[in-house]
Amino acid sequence: MSPETKPDFLISPEGLRIDGRRTDELRPIELKVGVLKQADGSASIRQGKTYIIAAVYGPRELHPRHLTLNDRAYLRVEYRMATFSVPDRKRPAPSRREKEISMVVANALKPALFLEEFPKAVVDVFVQVIQADGGTRCAAINAASLALADAGIPMRCLIPAVAVGKADGKLLVDLGDEEDKYGQGDVPMAILPTTDEITLLQQDGMFKKEELLEAMQMGINSCKYLHELQKEALRRAYVKKASENGDEDDDDEDDDFDDDMETDLGEADLMEDE
Repeated sequence: MSPETKPDFLISPEGLRIDGRRTDELRPIELKVGVLKQADGSASIRQGKTYIIAAVYGPRELHPRHLTLNDRAYLRVEYRMATFSVPDRKRPAPSRREKEISMVVANALKPALFLEEFPKAVVDVFVQVIQADGGTRCAAINAASLALADAGIPMRCLIPAVAVGKADGKLLVDLGDEEDKYGQGDVPMAILPTTDEITLLQQDGMFKKEELLEAMQMGINSCKYLHELQKEALRRAYVKKASENGDEDDDDEDDDFDDDMETDLGEADLMEDE
């Protein structure tokens, strides 16, 4: 394999990125729910060339027992990259980075979950990166959030996530692999879209205060767009399941589903409190 070479530029003179996107444009995103029959809940995401599958099992009995929490369920996240997910074969053993991202994903998801409903239990979330091309931690959060909803875990709302970075002095939304490697920094973030509460905020690289504030606003705007894509993915899964069960769907039933989904995820209650 030939060694990777740094591109001549990340932003063209016309203001376009290497893949032709504008600075505020996300990569093409495809979300699917219920992709694994064996899991209690599952989802997949294709974000550009990044491809990730998330599976949820539980709530169920927790082993080992010493991890048991008396007042809530233990959220256990395992983020792993397939050995073939990157150009240079990855070692099979979990790396320090994988352990760190597992913790990051769990911390980003916890504020949306009613874990107190299942004391002494565990909710297991397994995230498998099939192909990595930048932005895997944020894509993992997007897929894991959908998988939790598919598993019927009570949630305040879905959690969308995106990274905003800087390259050639300009702020960019949803970094690709080359932008991640050769850019000047990135700010991964996740939010509760109904309240704009930030559940994940990290920074790599140097940003001026004004740049960081602008990057965060760009991230919030992109997360809200991602949230709509997540809800649409749940709608499609519901319609497909209803069709397979022989139910007749009409516009009224679709409208009812929109209301039910917001209630189930706790969004309606949050909006009333605002």
